[in-house]
Amino acid sequence: MRMLLLSSCLFVGGIASAANDLPGGGIDPEALSRHVRVLASDEFEGRAPATAGEQRTVDYLVEQFRKAGLQPGGKDGSWVQEVPLVRAQVDGEVEAWLQLGTQRTRLVNGQDVTLQSLSPQDVVDRQDLPLVFVGYGIHAPERHWDDYKDVDLAGKIAVVLINDADFEADAPGAFDGKAVTYYGRWTYKFEEAARRGADGVLIVHETAPAAYPWATVKASGTSPLFDIQRSEADARALHTPLRGWMQRTLAERIFAAAGLDFETEKRKAMRADFRPVPLGDARLSASFWIKREPVVTRNVVAKLEGAAHPDESVIFSAHWDAFGIGQPDANGERVRHGAIDNATGVASVLELARVFAAGPRPQRTLYFIALTAEEKGLLGASYYAEHPLAPLETTAAVLNIEMFSPDGENADIATWGKGRVSLEADVDRVARARGRRWSPDPNLEAGFFYRADHFAFARKGVPAITLGAGLDKRDGGIAAGRALRDAYFARCYHQACDAWSPQWDARGLAADTLLVYDLGLELANSRHWPAWDKGAEFEAAREASDTARR
Repeated sequence: MRMLLLSSCLFVGGIASAANDLPGGGIDPEALSRHVRVLASDEFEGRAPATAGEQRTVDYLVEQFRKAGLQPGGKDGSWVQEVPLVRAQVDGEVEAWLQLGTQRTRLVNGQDVTLQSLSPQDVVDRQDLPLVFVGYGIHAPERHWDDYKDVDLAGKIAVVLINDADFEADAPGAFDGKAVTYYGRWTYKFEEAARRGADGVLIVHETAPAAYPWATVKASGTSPLFDIQRSEADARALHTPLRGWMQRTLAERIFAAAGLDFETEKRKAMRADFRPVPLGDARLSASFWIKREPVVTRNVVAKLEGAAHPDESVIFSAHWDAFGIGQPDANGERVRHGAIDNATGVASVLELARVFAAGPRPQRTLYFIALTAEEKGLLGASYYAEHPLAPLETTAAVLNIEMFSPDGENADIATWGKGRVSLEADVDRVARARGRRWSPDPNLEAGFFYRADHFAFARKGVPAITLGAGLDKRDGGIAAGRALRDAYFARCYHQACDAWSPQWDARGLAADTLLVYDLGLELANSRHWPAWDKGAEFEAAREASDTARR
């Protein structure tokens, strides 16, 4: 039986009637799989920013966009938008010691802890710093919450929990139940600790509230860090001299040595009246060199200029970067290929660009952007949002793509997080026109809304979503889909085994890409402006530019 995307013969609301009626022969599963196979090959070295793997990636993307008949979307006829960053990586061994009473224990970087720094310094040398437990490390006045209670953290290490205070609570409280807020993200934890003047911050890793295993922390924590270029004063204000994660088992030892029970203290941290707790006589020492250097990485940008409203735009995006070459895994493999995350998304953007370019000119200008440094903190998207190539006020929507499934077709398609934006209903409508449906994110506690590139645009008010694979497999249903998803995140997320396989069934990639095409086609040729729901956190930012869209 032919796949669903070739079987629909309806015409609903301007949606193309069937995939083989689309320009250019429609969405091609083989092309999608081929793009992933190339981008996730050993030759591309894991597509880390500012490496030879980036150059190969950029060259390939430009070649594909040019071949499809797109125009360069950067300044002055360029295919790229340069993104100036600072790369900071540990140079040599990390020396780390924990003092508990009379016992001094060496900590192994990548095993017990991961230690890094983005502070502007060539060497980290912090000796015998006391540790203070600050709960979830959240200061949220609008929620009447402050974990810090004006504690003095100068010369100390803040120990914080991942996620936020509702995740393991018996009932929803000041936060959003199990749907993690931005305060639950690791990026926020580091930033707030710096604002509080801490010398360092260690996040306690637990798999469920983090939504990924220690192997993922190790992969990112032992890779180079990137940051946008800042003044020295700004960088010192934003980054603690030392930062990282620790295993829960290590945290339990530290708490126990202080006469505290980790679980009991965690329960206390779920209350607004929590107060910081010094962790006895625990002291942390860490010493390592940092190699800091300015680097330039690149967003790859192609466009199809609108025929009627070229000053209005729709963006299709996906991040091209992965984690490069790391420590050998159990099989001795060092290249972290980034096939599902996110060569699948980039492949979809390439195929969308080809199909749109083969058809009639859209009314609005379409941008097809392969974003850099998503894995380093949404840096490529954030840079674009600060230096847009088309005005954000008249950017109708951002349709970002992440981690489509290579395991055949799903009955549903999902969006990441709870966006509270009209685009979610639009996805459902175009999906139902194809005999499918939209599923809300089944894993709100993972905080995916804050972990994808669309968030950088949303913060500026642009209606934006990230589309990803659903869970309801045509063959096996939700149980099969959930098993595949759980196995991927447990074993291969950010690991070398996230690799292309000839056993991939790319029909699911094509079916999901088709739905993005359907929605994009509507947005490209309509006078409609997607909007945030009433009360959504980004509604006010969009309303501030309402006059630009009248």
